[in-house]
Amino acid sequence: MIQRIQTLYLALAAIITGVFPFVLHLWKTTTDVIVYAADTTFALLVFLASATTSVVSIFMFKNRKSQFVLNRLNIILNFILLIAFVYCSITASGESEISEKGVGMTLPIISIVLLVLANKAIKKDEDLVKSVDRLR
Repeated sequence: MIQRIQTLYLALAAIITGVFPFVLHLWKTTTDVIVYAADTTFALLVFLASATTSVVSIFMFKNRKSQFVLNRLNIILNFILLIAFVYCSITASGESEISEKGVGMTLPIISIVLLVLANKAIKKDEDLVKSVDRLR
């Protein structure tokens, strides 16, 4: 059943990690160069892996346990990306490299929230199926 609420959460997470990194900038350097996710290989790969994982998870609606595990893996990917962004922001000494942080640095946080909401809905569905099986 693809018309569940977790499908909406996963689709939004896929859009946020697959489209917005190319629209919203990650940071601006002191020389006014705007850096997008496509400019850094690591961020690009992790954003695309997260979007792909979300899309694959949408179509695994028949196997809720695998969908749940895949979402947890996606949450871990987004945490790794978030840690990398924080590390880049902190290690830039003063105004040497990163002058202004962009909105794109918050995309992993939004994606994590959506994935947690999707996992809660998947867990709720799994509990509902278990309770119905108990009655038979």
